[in-house]
Amino acid sequence: MPLDARQQRKIMGHFATGVTVVGTALDDGTTWGMTANAVTSLSLDPPLVLVAVDKGSQTAKNLQASGRFAISILSAAQEAISRRFAGDGPRDFSGLATKTSVTGSPILSDAIAWIDCEVSEILPGGDHDIYLGRVVAGDMKGGDPLLFFCGKYARLAP
Repeated sequence: MPLDARQQRKIMGHFATGVTVVGTALDDGTTWGMTANAVTSLSLDPPLVLVAVDKGSQTAKNLQASGRFAISILSAAQEAISRRFAGDGPRDFSGLATKTSVTGSPILSDAIAWIDCEVSEILPGGDHDIYLGRVVAGDMKGGDPLLFFCGKYARLAP
């Protein structure tokens, strides 16, 4: 008997994940971001990552239009930024310290690590699409990550 969506969400919530902001920039200069924990390193050769995005979201429309994105891996001190990009509030990067790399996608300056990607393929995944990104740049500065577990933000124990 298949699980209902609520039960699946509850079960999978027990899988602790890092927290990221996926950002893109459209050709008109508009920026857009979303909080994501459905992010995975897929391949080292070629360098690929994936991010799952709700098919009906504005993020999906913007990723399809731009063909590029950056993933900023958040630090334990960036919970407010995660909430900003997860909620109904502003989804652009105005008022935040950002930088860009190869694709021009916004990268959060205080992120503990980031990668910059060009969309190489979009695959169906139920109510989400899976965006495969070919990594074109990245860097890290380290620090304590922001985590998500059982529907709540968490941090590593000292």
